[in-house]
Amino acid sequence: VCCRDFSISLPKNIEALNGSCVVIKCTFEIQDRYDKTLTESDATGLWLKDGTHGVDNQVFNSSNPKPNHFRGKITGKLHKKNCTTIFYNITSNHKGIFYFRIEGSGGLKWTYKNSSSINVIDSPPKPTVQLYVEQKEVQDQEEVLEGSSVSLRCSAETLCSSPPPTLTWSSTPRIPLSESSRLQELISDLNFTATHRQHGVTFTCTITYQLQDKNKTAQNNITLHVQYSPKNTSVSVIPSSSVLEGSSVTLICSSDADPAVLNYTWSRESEGQLEQLQTGDTLTFNRTDRKHRGWYHCTAQNQHGSQNSSVMLDIQ
Repeated sequence: VCCRDFSISLPKNIEALNGSCVVIKCTFEIQDRYDKTLTESDATGLWLKDGTHGVDNQVFNSSNPKPNHFRGKITGKLHKKNCTTIFYNITSNHKGIFYFRIEGSGGLKWTYKNSSSINVIDSPPKPTVQLYVEQKEVQDQEEVLEGSSVSLRCSAETLCSSPPPTLTWSSTPRIPLSESSRLQELISDLNFTATHRQHGVTFTCTITYQLQDKNKTAQNNITLHVQYSPKNTSVSVIPSSSVLEGSSVTLICSSDADPAVLNYTWSRESEGQLEQLQTGDTLTFNRTDRKHRGWYHCTAQNQHGSQNSSVMLDIQ
């Protein structure tokens, strides 16, 4: 490449956690005439803060650190044009605009105009919680059908901390965890088959950073809405399932379902045949006689299925 000029690539904005560390990813180019003089022993990287005046704004010098400089290290190889840098023990003093300067033999001295803005935060950002149903991401906490394969994914930036942060889930009895870690992202997955027992359950993911003075945490959650067919269908009888002839009796059917039960249907066994009676959650006889004796069945139904319950009515 002919006539290569000075240029630099580094992130425009960086968030750093107070008490932790921060990494500035950085690569640069120089004019090709300086390539031979940029050697491992002669290259020096400097960082200037809130201005480009070499003396007043210098906060880091890889070859000659000063007592008032920020503690840090250039982890990249300067002779390979990698200026990636880590600063330790982040405080509010690190907040500002950072400029990189390269110096070497042969008259190489250059301060790059592109900069990185570091913002120091006291609390870590919330992790991200996503819901996947049958391996497809679901937005707006839409309903999950019972029996579906569900995955809850919690992800968070590792930022820069040693040891790395950890992710933990609440409300996870007997649910297997799957964890993975990338260079800048921590991921924890909860994988399970949705059941009605998880309807309305809130799953909370917490990220914990172990800092020198104290741990710092942030959390996010998701509440699962599981649709399911009727469960726990039952029939109760008032005053009781054994009543005197001529008295009144009421049968009440109840069921747990999501969405709620669309209709209740009553039927009675008569000489081995099922006789359809009426719909609604209650069945009342104002004056009973012996013909009302027998088995009564209630069927609760919503769009996902149905369930039956029965009771024996005895007329004395």
